[in-house]
Amino acid sequence: MSERTRFDLPQSEIPKAWYNIQADLPEPLPPVIHPGTLQPIGPDDLAPLFPMALIMQEVSQERYVEIPEPVLDVYRLWRPTPLIRARRLEQHLDTPAHIYYKYEGTSPSGSHKPNTAVAQAFYNKEEGIKALTTETGAGQWGSALSMACHFFDLDCEVYMVKISYQQKPYRRSLMQTFGATVTPSPSNKTNAGRAILEQDPDSPGSLGIAISEAVEAAATSGGTKKYSLGSVLNHVLMHQTIIGEEVVKQMEMAGEYPDIMIGCVGGGSNFAGLVLPFVREKIVNGKDIRFIAVEPTAAPSLTKGKYVYDFGDTGKMTPLVKMYTLGHSFIPAPIHAGGLRYHGMAPIVCHLYDLGIIEAVAVPQNPVFEAAVTFARTEGIVPAPETSHAVRVAIDEALKCKESGESKTIVFNLSGHGHFDMAAYDAYFSGQLPDYDYPAEEVERALADLPQIA
Repeated sequence: MSERTRFDLPQSEIPKAWYNIQADLPEPLPPVIHPGTLQPIGPDDLAPLFPMALIMQEVSQERYVEIPEPVLDVYRLWRPTPLIRARRLEQHLDTPAHIYYKYEGTSPSGSHKPNTAVAQAFYNKEEGIKALTTETGAGQWGSALSMACHFFDLDCEVYMVKISYQQKPYRRSLMQTFGATVTPSPSNKTNAGRAILEQDPDSPGSLGIAISEAVEAAATSGGTKKYSLGSVLNHVLMHQTIIGEEVVKQMEMAGEYPDIMIGCVGGGSNFAGLVLPFVREKIVNGKDIRFIAVEPTAAPSLTKGKYVYDFGDTGKMTPLVKMYTLGHSFIPAPIHAGGLRYHGMAPIVCHLYDLGIIEAVAVPQNPVFEAAVTFARTEGIVPAPETSHAVRVAIDEALKCKESGESKTIVFNLSGHGHFDMAAYDAYFSGQLPDYDYPAEEVERALADLPQIA
């Protein structure tokens, strides 16, 4: 085992291909269903929203997809990202566990999101698209896509969940710095937004609502705009596997192999980006690894939702996807982890959970911030509220090792920094951060509106 703390790959070692888990799944993913015909959708059904290159990646069964050179050229601004041994955290916890974190906060926008934003902007530019619409919760995705669009000379229109728009004004400023237009959602700019405001003029918004607005803006543009999604979809998760492919090499440098891998989940992209290359090793080569997806108790789609077909958005504009869902009408409590306030989950993550290949746990936000502060005071990095969920469970697993005396290797994805989230830390320090536990009866109420699929 190395005595080093930080494991950096040279730029020559940036992975040249994304990994596609669909090639190795023990059972294929359930089909995506057209809400009108109730038949599996085809490429033409998605063409109004996405460029054909991304549609083909969405359904591809190829094990590896080559990363285009213009995308790699932008990646080189921050990739490879470091894998860091959290030795000071280990000492603080007095645990025999070895804790490593992959730090994705070194990207220009501060999170893992540019890994797919840059790829999506490139493929849209290649097909002659002039503008992209999208939604964002905490603003990490909106920031990343704004940057990527500017690099590839595309206009960017962002619908930001209203509570996050209010809580995180500097994320909004960052998007505007990159040239994007930012609208609080729900808004009066779309039919979907106006319908929500008519029902609830004070709606805090949700990712599901913001998705509806962004999809409508693209679908009604007459072909001048396409839609871009920062999580959930297969091609998005595939783009993020550059994270895990780097970690495979970095763990070899460290002379260890993961026993436990952890990531927060809202839509599932950063968790999947870390673990999918190792899920491959579990499926194909029988490696014994635990994968833990961590969600907030305020939006517990895996741990309290149902595995059924549902819309990906509140306005019922998207195809029907089989996923663990709280119901497309679910409006989550206004927790500060805005990027995790989603009613569903990536189909790939749901499929792996249903097959028993990964685990899931839900945690409330006060223990999450307690863990975030502990991490900041030992490792010197202030984590974003979303990724602090992974920090919480990494600490919990390390403390279990302390009790049992086992020396396990724990790897988690620190998917972004919290420099634009200090208002959340202020609320925590002043004791004004409530915990939300989404009640079962509210889940049942939201699930009552599910589409009926035979």
